[in-house]
Amino acid sequence: MLAGRDGNRRVVLAADRAARRSGVTLGMPVAKAQALVPGLAVQDGQPDADRAALERLALWLQQRVSPIVAVDSSGGTADGLVLDTTGTDHLHGGEAVMLRDLVRRLLGAGITARSAVADTLGAAHAVARVTPGTAIVVPPDGSAAALADLPVAALRLPAATVAGLQDLGLTRVRDLAAAPRAPLVLRFGAILAQRLDQAYGRIDEPILPIRPVDPVAVSRNFAEPIAAAETIARYIGKLVLPLCSCLEERGLGARRLDLLLHRVDSAVQVVRVVLARPIRDPKHMLRLLCEQIETIDPGFGIERMELVAVLAEPIGPRQAVSSLIEEPEADLSGLIDTLANRLGGAALYRMVPVESDVPERSVRRVPPLEPVSETRWPADWPRPTRLLARPEPIETMAMLPDHPPVFFVWRGIRRKVRCADGPERVFGEWWRGDTELTTARDYFRVEDTTGERFWLFRAGDGEHGETGSQRWFLHGIFA
Repeated sequence: MLAGRDGNRRVVLAADRAARRSGVTLGMPVAKAQALVPGLAVQDGQPDADRAALERLALWLQQRVSPIVAVDSSGGTADGLVLDTTGTDHLHGGEAVMLRDLVRRLLGAGITARSAVADTLGAAHAVARVTPGTAIVVPPDGSAAALADLPVAALRLPAATVAGLQDLGLTRVRDLAAAPRAPLVLRFGAILAQRLDQAYGRIDEPILPIRPVDPVAVSRNFAEPIAAAETIARYIGKLVLPLCSCLEERGLGARRLDLLLHRVDSAVQVVRVVLARPIRDPKHMLRLLCEQIETIDPGFGIERMELVAVLAEPIGPRQAVSSLIEEPEADLSGLIDTLANRLGGAALYRMVPVESDVPERSVRRVPPLEPVSETRWPADWPRPTRLLARPEPIETMAMLPDHPPVFFVWRGIRRKVRCADGPERVFGEWWRGDTELTTARDYFRVEDTTGERFWLFRAGDGEHGETGSQRWFLHGIFA
């Protein structure tokens, strides 16, 4: 059970099926719930985190189902999502297919959901939360029939209003709809008539869709088209300063910049700059953007320039380190940004260890400035300076299963082994698949008569065929 605050009271925000069967209801005081269910597990709810998660889910649905998606907090708490699928349901195979597919996708992500489609938001809200089923389609003009037998609490009324209606014997929506309206409104307020009319479609209920945060962008229009590189550079500098000011107001730093140059012939030239870490240094941005001016084709002139921080991340203030205490760390981000924008982002990387005994799986590429991992390569056995991308087959001869090769032929050159160390047995990772349950490799570090050292292995234990092909490979070279 989740508990939260309602004024000075601590009330139930959510309860599982077992607690509800024991009589626990939403809004009930926590003390009463604990008295009903001895040993009830109570945890503090996090409404702000729940709403943030719903907003992220709403943005995901905007891209896949409907452009109009909002967090549903009309019942008092943010506990659902509302979508306007008018004109989009046929793109998903119809309303029924769309709902089933949506519930299935959410279930695959670990989210149990119930959904309903109706003519009005109020009817869909009530049916989804009260009627059994995970994907319910209320037929057109069927909202009144679907609402008739539902409890009045399904109309998103305050708890005090629901309790007062129940005291009057008005427990179902059909009873409330047939009762005289004026005395009820006088006693319970206009919200009663409003919710009833919204559910039956007598008055409209607007949906305010959630919107993603707009990217930080600045632009400039020119009375006369510009084309000279010097002029373009000058106006880039006039765009960078206000962009950095906007980023600072939001507490963000740019990770990717797009400079859009709109030509008079309606063509658009795009200059993209990728940054290794979030920054809002105008001089650094200006230098990187100006380095790309030579790639711009102004055509008959540029009439509008727009600078957009397409990707931005939070960045906080940094405290300067006093040289009297310790040496400041070298900042390589500027050098990395320059190289990445000249050579391409994929050309810069560094290797970090991965917890795996299989050598080719024990490393991975990461961006140059990714935080250092605490994972380390095993120090029991030395590893080669250069690990080949793929083990290369060799021709060799070994006397016994545990003996190193006498010689081997690699890339057409025969090499005689002078000394060797091993074997180091590496087993397959059984959790990856059945084929690795019995696989094994025996690695040897060998040195030939010229003093070169290599890392060889046999695919298998040298005796049993199920452990590998028993063929030999060269996997690395020592310095």
